[in-house]
Amino acid sequence: MTIDERLASLAQTVERIALAQEKSDERLQALAQTVELLGHMQVKSEERIAKIETMLAHVVESIDSLARIALAHEHRITGLEDRL
Repeated sequence: MTIDERLASLAQTVERIALAQEKSDERLQALAQTVELLGHMQVKSEERIAKIETMLAHVVESIDSLARIALAHEHRITGLEDRL
């Protein structure tokens, strides 16, 4: 193998390595974008969960309030029935 053939082979190898590196860079960039998107999605999910927790706390408070009202009415009705 002559020096020219060796140089040509080396040039092809360098071109292949450069192409492989470009493809690797593209995949890495796509992966980074996916990770960033997943991070945004996680933040949005956490925000939604926080809102749901707040709403659930309000619902529980409302149910507790209604239960107290129902109990008070039950006592009042029972008291009225006992007078009869």
